[in-house]
Amino acid sequence: MSKGNSTKITDELYQYMLDHNPPLDSVQRGLVARTYASFPDVAGMQSAEEQGPLLAFLVRLTGARHIVEVGTFTGFSALSMAQALPADGRIIACDVSEEWTAYGRQAWEEAGVADRIELRIAPALETLRAMPAEPHIDMAYVDADKERQISYWEELVPRLRPGGLIVTDNTLYHGTVLDESATGSAAGVRAFNDHVAADPRMDSVLLAISDGLTLSRKR
Repeated sequence: MSKGNSTKITDELYQYMLDHNPPLDSVQRGLVARTYASFPDVAGMQSAEEQGPLLAFLVRLTGARHIVEVGTFTGFSALSMAQALPADGRIIACDVSEEWTAYGRQAWEEAGVADRIELRIAPALETLRAMPAEPHIDMAYVDADKERQISYWEELVPRLRPGGLIVTDNTLYHGTVLDESATGSAAGVRAFNDHVAADPRMDSVLLAISDGLTLSRKR
């Protein structure tokens, strides 16, 4: 095996990367800070800072107008994608917590994009299964319950338009995907990765971005 990149991401190099990416705006930065201050024990559930500009870039690259987000937490990723949407674009954001998503609602209002985000508080599978069955989704971002990821995938793929994109977070899951005896969320991610790699409907790449990010394009 030839390992092409042995660069160690130090704190200094990570900051260098952030400094050469599009900066977070004041609303995004405020939301990140409030999340860490209010939920220090689970703030790691928030998408990494570099993923905000990346998600916005992918929205623009695909020309997405109809986005589905599975797992919203405090709303940073939805905010980043909504800001990249055209005025008539929409995100359906799925989450089960009124407490966490209240922070997102506030930030979306501050940023002037609240009208582009429809928050649905319910189990995500219920929300997905209630959507029209025909292909109509341009892009999806999945960052939720790792043990249900295959189920989310199977609801999203048939509803994704040809050329549409699914972005899945945490697909390296802190390195635990290497553990063949993994249980719980780690086992769920391992099974999901195998499922995605074998799916003939999609072209997928797993990238070592943050905690692992898989990009999947519908054929």
